[in-house]
Amino acid sequence: MKSLTRYLTFNVPQRMGFVNITPDLEKAVKDSGVQEGLLLCNAMHITASVFINDNERGLHEDYRRWLEELAPFDPSPERYHHNRTGEDNADAHMKRQIMGREVVIAITKGKLDFGPWEQVFYGEFDGRRNKRVLVKIIGE
Repeated sequence: MKSLTRYLTFNVPQRMGFVNITPDLEKAVKDSGVQEGLLLCNAMHITASVFINDNERGLHEDYRRWLEELAPFDPSPERYHHNRTGEDNADAHMKRQIMGREVVIAITKGKLDFGPWEQVFYGEFDGRRNKRVLVKIIGE
């Protein structure tokens, strides 16, 4: 069995943003030499996400608006109990919970086995600092 572990680092300058990481994952698969296996990709921070969807700007703007409606940014301690600890990012934790921590993608014939239009994104909900994403590939 072959395996590869890689860490990607992102520093999104806005509080919320989405980065297409599909090319990074495709390169990792190629570098691994795995022809048949699995790729696990997860955000290593509790205010960030990794998810699969369409690479379409309108959809990403819809996500921003929808997430802000569900868990609006409010640094005050009145809305969120978490912010009573001295933090100001309770909304980011909730946005991460909605968007998810990780994805697992099949590798078939040395390629990520996606459906139509699928791409992988890093979602940032408390940006402006370095955060890591784990890429783990196993297979033959």
